[in-house]
Amino acid sequence: MTLTAWITEELTQRLHPAELTVTDESQQHFGHAGWREGGETHFRLYIVSEAFIGKSRVERHRLVNEVLSGAFARGLHALAIQAKAPGE
Repeated sequence: MTLTAWITEELTQRLHPAELTVTDESQQHFGHAGWREGGETHFRLYIVSEAFIGKSRVERHRLVNEVLSGAFARGLHALAIQAKAPGE
């Protein structure tokens, strides 16, 4: 399973998002720290979930990072997160 698919599956199962976009931006970081051939090192997430209602931006990011903690062991180097509650 690709890291993209794994991230999508983990977030879907744990946070039940209304919207989710997982974008591999690794090629934009060619030659930078953490980049490797084949990509799947730098990702951008857009996620809308009821799990974020009443949570601050920092709390939302911590929740996403907790869900994806295993991704770093799988080769993830950088993760940009945009996490919203429904209606935001």
